[in-house]
Order: sequence, then C-alpha cells, then structure tokens
Amino acid sequence: MATTTFVYGDGTWGGDPAVTPSLSIEVQDGDIATVRYQPAPEGLGRFYLGFQPRDFFDDPAESEPVDLGAEAEAFAGWALLVGAVDVEAKHVRRLLAEEHVDEPEDTFVEETAQRLVRLVGLPVPDGLEGGDELV
Repeated sequence: MATTTFVYGDGTWGGDPAVTPSLSIEVQDGDIATVRYQPAPEGLGRFYLGFQPRDFFDDPAESEPVDLGAEAEAFAGWALLVGAVDVEAKHVRRLLAEEHVDEPEDTFVEETAQRLVRLVGLPVPDGLEGGDELV
C-alpha cells in the first residue's frame, strides 16, 4: 500500500511535527487518510477521511473507534490555533470518515484532505492532489 505523509508544523508544510500546533495527514492509496493533530484533548487527536481502516479492511483491529462529534469539535478548536476564522465543527464533521460507509463522497481521499486543509485556512501542500491527476 502506497503511503504519503504531509506534515504541518512551525507554520509551514514540511515543518516539525513535534511542535504545537501540528497536523499530519497520512494518505494511503487514495482510500484512507489518517489525520493527527496536536494539541488535542485527552483521548482525541486522530480521525480518518475516506474510509476508516476498520471498515476498509473489514477488521475492527485495524483502527480504534472514532468519536466523530468530539473529533470535529476538537479539530475546529485546533483550527483557531493556526488562524482559521469561524470554522464550525459541523463543517469539519461532514468531512470525517463515517463508520460502515460503502462509498465516501469523494472518489479520492486526497480531495477530501484538500477540502479539510482549505477549511482551516492552510495552503494545500505540494503533492496533495486528487481526482484526474491520480489516474
């Protein structure tokens, strides 16, 4: 499975993931993106775009359950740290991978990742393309 990771830290893509705030988007074969962000409340700081691994691989051991509402709220709060204005949790929530989804809204998870990055007011990092560029 091909994996590409985009890291935002120190105010730029390609920055230090150990700083706060930071964001990491790990894209796997256009189907799953694992999003990790810091700071986050205890027990939060990770969600998926596209498919949740537990559903994609039909194996609950592939990923822990995600509290989508809590993650959306926490990520909206995280967005304030990077200067996004008026990011509402409901807009974040619409992008998160649901449990037991048959087909996500976007054909390629990179498209969903782009929408998430734009929602929080960050530039789209080089290499995070979706759609026709991937064919």
